[in-house]
Amino acid sequence: MFRTLIKVGLLLVAGILVYNYFFGTNEEQENAKKVFGQVRGVVVSVGQLLKSENEKFNAGKYDAALDKLGGVYRAIRTQARHLDEKVVKRLDELEHRKTTLENELNEIEANDLQNSSPALKKKDPKVEKERAARQEEQARRKEELLKELEMLVKDSDALLQEASQ
Repeated sequence: MFRTLIKVGLLLVAGILVYNYFFGTNEEQENAKKVFGQVRGVVVSVGQLLKSENEKFNAGKYDAALDKLGGVYRAIRTQARHLDEKVVKRLDELEHRKTTLENELNEIEANDLQNSSPALKKKDPKVEKERAARQEEQARRKEELLKELEMLVKDSDALLQEASQ
């Protein structure tokens, strides 16, 4: 219900802006143009942000972080005979989470390659809509991956602090 109210409200605002843009007084038309210009600016900024994050993702930003974590885990594991069982258990759990994130990363990268294939470049509206939905899902998955990676780094840091004591 709340979503419906928001959608109706946004539709109402958009309708008023379009009406003012074409049929309003000079002042209303100027305000509508100003609002449309600001909205366009926001859309362009969000698009640039998504492109830069996608470039970072494609450049291996997450791969490097996962590789560093793997190196840390190997270093801890070599010293495992000096650690208690609780630390070793947590290390196993963190390594499992890292492996899961790596698998998810590989899946996302494979899907990115598939989504950019020439076969999907048709101008069929249905195909374009499906492609846009897949890209939106990929962006959501990348965001989740980043959050999970941040949590993994924090948990790994906590383990390192515990192991060093």
